[in-house]
Amino acid sequence: MKFFKHLLSILIFFPVITSELRGQSGVVVDEIIGRVDDYIVLRSELESTYLDILSRGERISGNTKCAVLKDLITTKLLVAKAEIDSVLVDDSQVDQELNSRMALIINQIGSEEEIERYYNKTIAEFKRELFDDIKEQLVARKMRQEVLNEIEVSPEEVKEFYDGIPRDSLPYFSTQVKVSQIVKSPEVGREQKEKVRNELISIRDRILNGESFEILATLYSQDPGSAQNGGNLGFVGRGAFQPEFEAEVFRLKPGEISMPIETQFGYHIIQLIEKRGNLFNSRHILLQPDFSDEDVAKTIKFLDSLKEVAFSDSVTFEELAREYSDDKFTSSFGGYFTDAMGGENVLVEELDPVIFFTIDTMDVGDISVPFESRTDDGKLAYKLIYYKEKIPPHLGNLESDYQRFRTFSLNKKQNEELNEWFEDAKKEVFIKIDPEYDPCEILN
Repeated sequence: MKFFKHLLSILIFFPVITSELRGQSGVVVDEIIGRVDDYIVLRSELESTYLDILSRGERISGNTKCAVLKDLITTKLLVAKAEIDSVLVDDSQVDQELNSRMALIINQIGSEEEIERYYNKTIAEFKRELFDDIKEQLVARKMRQEVLNEIEVSPEEVKEFYDGIPRDSLPYFSTQVKVSQIVKSPEVGREQKEKVRNELISIRDRILNGESFEILATLYSQDPGSAQNGGNLGFVGRGAFQPEFEAEVFRLKPGEISMPIETQFGYHIIQLIEKRGNLFNSRHILLQPDFSDEDVAKTIKFLDSLKEVAFSDSVTFEELAREYSDDKFTSSFGGYFTDAMGGENVLVEELDPVIFFTIDTMDVGDISVPFESRTDDGKLAYKLIYYKEKIPPHLGNLESDYQRFRTFSLNKKQNEELNEWFEDAKKEVFIKIDPEYDPCEILN
């Protein structure tokens, strides 16, 4: 049970916690403890965030619960101020964020059916319920970026920050490693693609012969976001979907169903429901071709060849990662994993368990054999791992840990700037906090 709660907290904390703040009679025992214009802070938000911080062993100077409440009020203030300043987030960005978070959860749990069975809700119902909360998060994030966009720290400021830490208070860092990867997803062969195209043509024929598009989408579509909604995608504007998808939509007449078209997600048949200028309402059925054994074998052989090239010293592993890795985030860093601060020296406890156990069997300087993995969106992939460096546990210093201390220094400066912004912005909106929290002196 805790495992499912933890994973859903990746999506958003609030709906999970509030569902459990109900008595046996079903009466909600949650309450509003803060209001910023039309935006509210619930007791459940405060308690769940506070307990999460305690469970992670984080330390906050002063009263932790007051600090958490100040942060929640600040988030609501960011959203309220964004409304005043016309800082907007498109619904398509919210959908993309929802799909990304849900794909991560499905990938870790194993299937969307397990999530739906546990919570007795469909994925589509989850998305509808969480849409407004995710949008609020994204608006607050964008407004925060607007406020802090120009805040930087110089090397001199980092050194000053470091020198200001008492020697007996310097952090002690556990073992760190420098690990690079090359990720390759198998390319689907022509035979597998043709098989899926034929399946979609067969489904299209059934619809043209009178069967319901929505029922067949629910039965066969492999798009978790729309299948439970009969394949319906709702009204969106240009730029919301893949270019190939939109190009086909705008060629269709209302009610017409396309032949199979290919995007990076697989093959679709699309039905245009209605067009209003640059807005369109459509539904689709998505099928994704499976990789054949031959497709997988080609990928493994290719990675083996890259490993041989790296060992030959003619090209570095980092150069190969930049050129060939399908993981565009790590490839931009030469394949290196980075921590939350952007540094390439990663604490071993922060590594993905699969990567940790892989390098645990390797010597520094080794390159692994290709092994099966999954991308963040759950797709099959194969990886090579290069174990470049191991840094023993040590007391923090600028030579080994500059990036960490730079982030600490930047965070401090950003927090100071955000506090100054808070003092100015609170004058422009209505803020009320439950008298129970007057000792926190948030508005004083």
